[in-house]
Amino acid sequence: MDTSRTAYREMLTKRPLNVQALWGTEDLGLVSGRDVVIAARESQSIILAANARSPLTVKGVFKAAKACNAAVYIEIAKSEDSYCYGSFASLPDYAARYSAELGHGIIFGLHVDHYGIKSREDVQKSVAHIPDIVRRGWTSFAVDASHLQDWENLCATRDVCMSIPAYLGLEVEVGEIKGPGELSTVKEALFFIGGLNSWGISPDLLAISNGSLHGTYDTTTGQHEGIDLDRTLEIANAIRPYGVAIAQHGISGTPLSKVSRFRKFGIAKGNVATLFQNVVFGLKMDPETGNAVVENGSYVKEPDRGISAELWNKIVEWADGKKYSRKSGDYKKANLPFGEAIMNEPQPCIDRIVAETEEWATRFLKAFNAEGTAEKVLETIARRPFDNAAPERPVLHKRSEFTCEGAQQERGSDADYSD
Repeated sequence: MDTSRTAYREMLTKRPLNVQALWGTEDLGLVSGRDVVIAARESQSIILAANARSPLTVKGVFKAAKACNAAVYIEIAKSEDSYCYGSFASLPDYAARYSAELGHGIIFGLHVDHYGIKSREDVQKSVAHIPDIVRRGWTSFAVDASHLQDWENLCATRDVCMSIPAYLGLEVEVGEIKGPGELSTVKEALFFIGGLNSWGISPDLLAISNGSLHGTYDTTTGQHEGIDLDRTLEIANAIRPYGVAIAQHGISGTPLSKVSRFRKFGIAKGNVATLFQNVVFGLKMDPETGNAVVENGSYVKEPDRGISAELWNKIVEWADGKKYSRKSGDYKKANLPFGEAIMNEPQPCIDRIVAETEEWATRFLKAFNAEGTAEKVLETIARRPFDNAAPERPVLHKRSEFTCEGAQQERGSDADYSD
């Protein structure tokens, strides 16, 4: 995108306040998640939200976004921040650097994925933590208290959201994402979103439990992708009056033919994490789903993809020392101790990681009908009379309508299914 255009220059003046404070003199196209979601909904497309466990993922996704003129999210979860080289502290700077290397013109949001809340103590800690993340330039948040019972989820989400500036994007979650089986219901989604509305809290997106799974589907044990699109549409239709769309988590391992249908079921954002990690590691993948292939109880490293075989062998030795299975999702924890080594790999390895990331990101952007959405974001921002993206939505309910007794569901498991 031409950064000299009037629409692009106007966008720069209407970027979130935290972005202007950090990059006010640069042509960085970092915008509020609010504007990206509006553009996606109006264009009937889906935002590619790429979890950048390695900063190299940012560069590959940016190259695809620029080529497709598509708006994207770069994201990392609160849990990933503790075990990944890509972090709340590092990713904004990498994003700014790679955008500059590519000549700017990329429209994107920085999204805090799964800001997990599992206790009252977590709520209290968020009061200090969230402003620090905002100061670093993040422009969208996903508050995830779905591990809690429904009433506690509502109360905790409400309290945490009050520390997030209203001009930044907001995603919330009901029903813990744990694979095929337990599904979020229309009733609990309406209780949750209606309850937030009664407090004047206006999410853009709702993540639900609809059959997806974080990580790799281990087909050798019978695991399979089971996203229930019918239930997804039921919930999407129910929450539409509140201005809320669905965020689809756990897309890695889902056939692109199915992914291309998501936008018809109320989905406006699609998270892809493990697939991009597979690209960095150079694991053998199903060409249609990106799911890591397991053979003889182990992931399979392909010598001509991803990091070098030498570095992969060091990761395997490290994982063996941790007593991780060689097909374990815990391999994600190698991202931090080996992050610097990955960034310092020989240039041919770096180039092939970025190129394959760009290839997969392009496939998703096309499946998401996202080509041209960067232009749509500029239109969205241009018609906004204010430099503040906070939404103007009516409060439809009284708080007294949402009580502990009215909550539907008790969470049935203490297991942790987060990223």
